[in-house]
Amino acid sequence: MGVPEVVYRGDSLASDLERAGLTEEDLLLLAELAKGVTADRVGRSLDVSGRTVRRRLRCICDRIGVATAIEAVAWAARRRLI
Repeated sequence: MGVPEVVYRGDSLASDLERAGLTEEDLLLLAELAKGVTADRVGRSLDVSGRTVRRRLRCICDRIGVATAIEAVAWAARRRLI
């Protein structure tokens, strides 16, 4: 499996974030998941369903080129976005 486009070494963190198209709400979702909060509970705090949270998470994973929520959280943490 190749390196996702948004993970090239030497790029700035801002360009990673810009290229991935992540919003503040996306980062909030990832930060809450990093704390161990469930998708349903994140949904309640954002006034959306847990299903919507999981769909948004899938879109985030697709945008940054990772396969799982854990990888998405790790991707954001490595870049100190969360």
